[in-house]
Amino acid sequence: MDKKKIGIIGGGAAGMAAAITAARKGASVTIFEAGDRLGKKLLSTGNGKCNLGNRVLDENCYYGTRKFVRDCLERFGVEDTISFFEGMGLMLRERNGYLYPWCEQASVVLDVLRNEITALGIHVIHQAKVIEVSPREKGGFFVRTLDEDFVFERVIFACGGKAVPKTGSDGSGYELAKKLGHRIVPVVPALTALKCKEAFFKGIAGVRADAEVTILGEDGKAAAKERGELQLTDYGISGIPVFQLSRIAAYQLQKKKEITVFLDFLPDLVNPEEAVNDRMGLRGSRTVEELFVGTIHKKLVSLILKLIQLKPTDSADRLSRKQIQHFFFLAKRFPVTAVATGDFQSCQVCAGGVDLAQLTEHLESRLHPGLYFIGELLDVDGRCGGYNLQWAWTSGHIAGMHAAGR
Repeated sequence: MDKKKIGIIGGGAAGMAAAITAARKGASVTIFEAGDRLGKKLLSTGNGKCNLGNRVLDENCYYGTRKFVRDCLERFGVEDTISFFEGMGLMLRERNGYLYPWCEQASVVLDVLRNEITALGIHVIHQAKVIEVSPREKGGFFVRTLDEDFVFERVIFACGGKAVPKTGSDGSGYELAKKLGHRIVPVVPALTALKCKEAFFKGIAGVRADAEVTILGEDGKAAAKERGELQLTDYGISGIPVFQLSRIAAYQLQKKKEITVFLDFLPDLVNPEEAVNDRMGLRGSRTVEELFVGTIHKKLVSLILKLIQLKPTDSADRLSRKQIQHFFFLAKRFPVTAVATGDFQSCQVCAGGVDLAQLTEHLESRLHPGLYFIGELLDVDGRCGGYNLQWAWTSGHIAGMHAAGR
């Protein structure tokens, strides 16, 4: 059997998946890990529970070239992920489609991956910073670290992006790819919070609310919207719906433009006029503040009253229909101005990366056959919900399989 010699740069989720797949196919595999241990970033995923996949899976869960992503997911999807981990002894549980290890500890996911790597005899070199990869005239590639040079028939880049650089994702993979002639789609933080310029956020920090978040595009029209638990912080807005929209904001902000975001604190209120009529009938001897108690969070009530210049202690009986309408208008369409995203240290993933147009369907370079790119290094980023880890398993499997057997 032709035992291929494969070097994998990066020992994160995608790199480990590629290594295991290639070794199972008979390849001799070496992982270069810049840190002191494999898979460090895995420990923080899913709030430490490791949401490693989702049964609700299709290309619309991703940004990037969706047809390319769809073709990859058809070759290694969620059922393959389940089989992959159960085959290594990991028991899984499902919650609303989200997949977790049964004990809900990210560390056990990492344990079974490391155990399999050991069992397969995969060579792991820790604290090995790769500084150059170059093609050989006779075929294959040189891989140079700070300490030593190596030769491989195939090389798989699994260096990660720029998200959470303290775990080893320092963006160096982009530079290595560029030196080899690959285009890099501009890289920005994704799945992160938005910082807003309004001064009132300190007064509403800590509020959580079921809300619909709408972000406007450069044309002033709604670019996208998401609903979920919104978290208000002292610097702006956070929570899952904001995370889902943050990559759109990041690319707009890259053009030095502020972004208007509308917050709907009453997303189930279809007919605001009915609510207005109810409050008109409740005015009586109540104060203005008392009239709106029970609509939205008290801190938000106080903020809106201040913005529309109503005194909370005034008699509600003096309120006009127009003033009550104004309150509900803002509760349904509260504007804030985003001026920045969270930085790379605080984001969960990156958007942008190696251009998919320069890769084959096997994630192999069209410029340098035998060279592969996987995981977050690519211009593919998913929504919250296990989709980015699914991409790690999918891309790692495809590249590992092809590199070992091409």
